Amino acid sequence: MRLGLNIGFVYGGDDHLDHLRLVKEAEALGFSVTWAAEAYGSDAATLLSWIAAQTTTIDVGAAVFQIPARTPAMTAMTAATLDRLSNGRFRLGLGVSGPQVSEGWHGVRFSQPLLRTREYVDIVNAAMRRETVAYEGKYFTLPLPDGPGKALKLTVRPIRDHVPVYLAAVGPKNLELAGEIADGWLGILNDPGFLGEQLNHIKTGRAVRQQDLDGFDVVVTTPLMTGDDIQAAADPVRGYAALYIGGMGSREKNFYNALAVRMGYAEEAKEIQDLYLDKKHREAMAAVPFGFLDSISLLGDKARMADKLTAYAEAGATTVALTPFASTVEQRIADLRTAAEALELSGVGN
Repeated sequence: MRLGLNIGFVYGGDDHLDHLRLVKEAEALGFSVTWAAEAYGSDAATLLSWIAAQTTTIDVGAAVFQIPARTPAMTAMTAATLDRLSNGRFRLGLGVSGPQVSEGWHGVRFSQPLLRTREYVDIVNAAMRRETVAYEGKYFTLPLPDGPGKALKLTVRPIRDHVPVYLAAVGPKNLELAGEIADGWLGILNDPGFLGEQLNHIKTGRAVRQQDLDGFDVVVTTPLMTGDDIQAAADPVRGYAALYIGGMGSREKNFYNALAVRMGYAEEAKEIQDLYLDKKHREAMAAVPFGFLDSISLLGDKARMADKLTAYAEAGATTVALTPFASTVEQRIADLRTAAEALELSGVGN
């Protein structure tokens, strides 16, 4: 099992410089990859390009490029360019986002996300194989049949024959799809005790292509906070958990809330969502159970973290992507070092 780093977004100020310090520390510690995200602020491609230009060994990954934000061809162009500029260090994470962002920000209907994702990945892979791309699907048709367009081939060559594709998947059917069409899975709110159920869905998808999980990268996203007081260490993670369970979607459709329900927190998930959507954000944060926060996070001292990393490895994780939650960049760097020592102590690293 390897460690990764989530740097998230750029909000302003010196965020990007802090991110770079964290990535360089992670690279020195032997982390395998750093992931950048996008929602409706900073884009992942620009940040990853900037990071890649100032590093040499750590992979740079999109977690994720939003499918409604780009045509498949544009994603292939961006992925191929990033792979070449990084000398073969790019990982392409994709996700459909959610109805509010897809329809509210990008103006793209959030309909049949599984089929849309399947067609999208088909086209991206064909383009990056440098085939002449002609495709006829329900959502994507290339070239358009009633105009002057012609089937084209990507002119830039990626460094590698295949740029690895990851899917951000939460629901059971999307997990199956990740197993079937992707090289890895980007998980979130990951409890090692629940990971086996999620991997069973991925295995179902892998069986469609007559493969098992060998070589498939299971990436669990894990908040990171050190400290002797475990309850206090968990508190900075409350806002993150409350946002996803309570506010990342509508009352009728919130994939993360549904995940918390499947994890055994039905009553708590409803309370958190009700409070969050009523704009009682502090109350929503307080309503997140400590047990939930502890289950999805790496908290405490080195020995406790080593036990948790062992649990992740035994459950089937191949990469633990850490999101440091400390308030200063200096403390976040110190926490990354502690996590690296914990992985060595656990004996599950490779």
